[in-house]
Amino acid sequence: MKFKFKYIVVLVTLAAIASIIYGFSIKEENPGLGHKCIGLGTVGLFLVAMPLFLIKESKGKNMKDYMLTKENIKKMQEKEQKKTENQ
Repeated sequence: MKFKFKYIVVLVTLAAIASIIYGFSIKEENPGLGHKCIGLGTVGLFLVAMPLFLIKESKGKNMKDYMLTKENIKKMQEKEQKKTENQ
């Protein structure tokens, strides 16, 4: 009964989007509840679903490869020089 992490991310995202849509649809009759649903949906989307997605996607990746260190800058400059030489 092991859930895959991506299904949890999709479920949280769909619940957040549904909450936002529901909030907009009832905002005319009950503005307080409508704003609360929109806010909870936004918080769910950006403070729950986005970090879960980023954790899922960054699993197994080396963060040093994505940081601007002197070594990585030098590699990028060498690649750029090779491109200009080949053209």
